[in-house]
Amino acid sequence: MLMHQLLYDGAARMPDKVALRWVDRDRALTFAQSVAAMEDYAGALHQLGVRKGDRVTLFAHNGMDYLLGLFACWRIGAIAALVNVKFADELDYYFADHTPSVVIYTHDMSEKVHAAAKRATSIKHLICMDGPQPGAESLPDLLAAGLPAPADPADEDAIAHLSYTSGTTGKPKGACLAHEPTMRACRCIAERLRITHDDISFGPTALSSSYQLVGNLLPPLYRLATVNVMGKWAQETGFDALESIGATMFVANPTLLTDVLVEARLRGGAPTHLRVALSGGGPVPPSLKAAWRDELKLPLAESYGQSELGGFFGLGEPALMPDDKLGAVGRPLPDKEVRIFDADGREVAPGEVGEVCMRGGFMHGYWGKPDKTAEALRGGWLHSGDAGTLDRDGYLTMRGRFAELIKVGDRTWFPRDVEEALCAESGVKEAAVIALPDAKFGQRPVGYVTLSGGSVDLDRLKQAIATRLSYDLAPLSLVSVDAFPMTPTGKIAKAELRDRALADA
Repeated sequence: MLMHQLLYDGAARMPDKVALRWVDRDRALTFAQSVAAMEDYAGALHQLGVRKGDRVTLFAHNGMDYLLGLFACWRIGAIAALVNVKFADELDYYFADHTPSVVIYTHDMSEKVHAAAKRATSIKHLICMDGPQPGAESLPDLLAAGLPAPADPADEDAIAHLSYTSGTTGKPKGACLAHEPTMRACRCIAERLRITHDDISFGPTALSSSYQLVGNLLPPLYRLATVNVMGKWAQETGFDALESIGATMFVANPTLLTDVLVEARLRGGAPTHLRVALSGGGPVPPSLKAAWRDELKLPLAESYGQSELGGFFGLGEPALMPDDKLGAVGRPLPDKEVRIFDADGREVAPGEVGEVCMRGGFMHGYWGKPDKTAEALRGGWLHSGDAGTLDRDGYLTMRGRFAELIKVGDRTWFPRDVEEALCAESGVKEAAVIALPDAKFGQRPVGYVTLSGGSVDLDRLKQAIATRLSYDLAPLSLVSVDAFPMTPTGKIAKAELRDRALADA
């Protein structure tokens, strides 16, 4: 199945149903209007010389033109290459990596885009979403021209989406996601989350992340549900938006889910119509799931995926889970075979820690990086680089990146163990544990916390978690910070935390 076929199907079956809404501007399109807008957008790109397999960079904030740009690229067989606006100073790298022929951007990014485009020989046209600018085409004018779209290449095996990794273990790599494996995954996600055409999905995290693609965009549209995106989230206004649009699904990350929980406590209840929250982008503390379950009476379904998938390794369910499953992500989906391997490539027993590996539909490879592709896909399996377990019931539990494990003397620490213990304590909002070099221990763990209000005695906090952990916490130091640096995908940026700590030292 082709990704853009979702709009055609919706227009044929429920043409007047709202398909897409940009919450910030209260701009909505029905399925029929979305198809018409996609065709105009596709015609404009084709007029500018974009052909099947060409890369089109989308460098913008969340919005309607961003959504339609994705569908227009897929419609003509082009590859939508997504770059987060936080990487404005690194555009030279991205342009050199995927060599786009066209760049679509928002006006506030003009200076950075034009400067980098001058150094990129592949770029033939710049398109500004917000109107005429010197040296750029005006997207509104192009769309108003009603230029005809070409015949649909209709190639399910073609690369449609270039999703960049977070770059935690080196330069970001563009994962090449094709139509059909991604759509197969999204059909399974829709089944797991029990999405119907009555659902209203709301995703305020960055559209440049593949999490939005397989969480908030394709699965709801497959079920003819309404998709909402938001560019500027804040705790109070975000909660208001959930309420005003009648959202039934909230597709977010742990930080935003915590915001909703805190705001719900202030208002005396959860958003009225919400039936499930989906989390991605980073690990969810069991204490957060328990709070959603016990206080809001709502399920928080955790997902665990990577840019390389176009889907998830594991996904929770829209049901209130028992205590013994709160630490697990969920079960693998039926389109994926997930196994845990040791360092020699042997499958480990249930409950034992090893590397999470998967086959059954993933990226074609990394754009222009055959060596990295061969390493990640060796033996026909996608190797995640993550430590995890599968229990006898088939539930997947994440223990963290192997690269982030901390060797304290002769003991290996899993940072997530400490982070979850910290988050379970009253007053702690979020936690992250990093390692610093240490002459005595080899590595010294440092735990950072943000607070949900007031102050916390860090010495008492350390004593409180000691009873729940098997580690000797003597080397652990705790630091309170106002806010964490975040990656574009919603993860706490541990590398930046470590760099700051080393600079301070």
